[in-house]
Amino acid sequence: MSLIPVIISGGAGSRLWPLSREALPKPFIELPDGSTLIGRTYARAAALDGVRHIVTVTNREHLFLTLDAYASASPEARPNEFILEPFGRDTAAAVALATVRANQEAGADAVLLILPADHLIRDEHAFAEAANKAIELAQSGRIVTFGIVPEHPETGYGYIEADGADVLKFVEKPDAETAAFYASSGRHYWNSGMFCFKASTMLDIMKSLCPEIVAGVTEALSTARLGSNGENRTLEVGQEPFSAVPATSIDYAVMENAEHVAVVPLTCGWSDIGSWSAMADLVDADTVGNRVTGEAVVEDSSNCFIHSEDRLVSLVGVSDLLVVDTADALLVAHKNEAQKVKTVFQRLRSEGHEAAKLHRTAHRPWGTYTVLEEGERFKIKRIEVKPGHRLSLQAHHHRSEHWVVVAGTAKVVNGDKELLLTHNQSTYIPCGHKHRLENPGILPLVLIEVQSGDYLGEDDIVRFEDVYGRN
Repeated sequence: MSLIPVIISGGAGSRLWPLSREALPKPFIELPDGSTLIGRTYARAAALDGVRHIVTVTNREHLFLTLDAYASASPEARPNEFILEPFGRDTAAAVALATVRANQEAGADAVLLILPADHLIRDEHAFAEAANKAIELAQSGRIVTFGIVPEHPETGYGYIEADGADVLKFVEKPDAETAAFYASSGRHYWNSGMFCFKASTMLDIMKSLCPEIVAGVTEALSTARLGSNGENRTLEVGQEPFSAVPATSIDYAVMENAEHVAVVPLTCGWSDIGSWSAMADLVDADTVGNRVTGEAVVEDSSNCFIHSEDRLVSLVGVSDLLVVDTADALLVAHKNEAQKVKTVFQRLRSEGHEAAKLHRTAHRPWGTYTVLEEGERFKIKRIEVKPGHRLSLQAHHHRSEHWVVVAGTAKVVNGDKELLLTHNQSTYIPCGHKHRLENPGILPLVLIEVQSGDYLGEDDIVRFEDVYGRN
């Protein structure tokens, strides 16, 4: 039996704005203990018996964030495959990509274990035991879902109604009264979004229930670009064929209409960290219910959550507040309104606001940059390049740049010159000049970049060469 864990990583985590952004979504944000959800998911999958490699389905823009998270979570090297989507088409397409690929490469009897990248599981031993039960059921030809035994009435989750191991139906998010009944019924479970099945079982059912999805992803895979990154294989799905794949969830496309679906009950300290209230629960409370990460002074206040990254936050005479302070955005909300943070994110995105997409510190395959200050016709950045990495050979139409090295060694292409710069040395790059920055050393390279020009947007870039395959 070949077991293939499939980590599905997509979505923006809009309810965790301003910490979660489009360019740094929920699976990658740092939890209070310093870990990430996607890193913990990878380590949990890697620890299962019989795993030879792990497949991740994610946006191609998040590949290098994912590689960094995996390396931090599980230093032991293992082969991985990344199916890279040009854009999200929801979970049905992601599951279909992994299933069709597994059927082609590992055979019809390969067992897939679908794991969302943004779930927290505290009891990993209980999860491993449930996974083994699910694998047995999957080998017998069942599609298996994991049902979380309800810890309390919850209106934010969908439910599964079951008779023993047999799923009777999937239920939408209920009202409070119905949720209270479900929580005490003994036959209703929270829908975890985790599944297990043989490749042939899921493929046959999808061909029956949503053949257009199977046909679309099969075509998209047939034209995908194969690549590698160290021990890792990449499969970059073509944009044009993938755009024709219907966007819908695996629940709607398959699970709600499939027959003979089985459920494995699971009690493992599960959470999808779907709101700031859930994130707050990861932090120990003081004697009056306040939970704090970062620096804060709290007076005559109770049951508040404070997340502060760069500065002191103080609360006086308030209760039941969520306060999330980042370098470029501040959220203040009542705990009862935590789910409505999503509407703020959606409004920012619809208006094209940078705070929906990027943090002040943005992650790139080669490292990070932080916007220190910005004004009319100028922008100042702190750039950090990882050892052995380099930016693309590029040019800008509307701005010039001045680079000053503050730590490490920089190998610079500036027009027809190649320079080696160290601490306190600099170079000026006129508008239109081809240029490239590289870190040839074993320590991080840090420099200050001063941009000047009529337009300073991140899209003013022409790439001539790029080791990361970006356009």
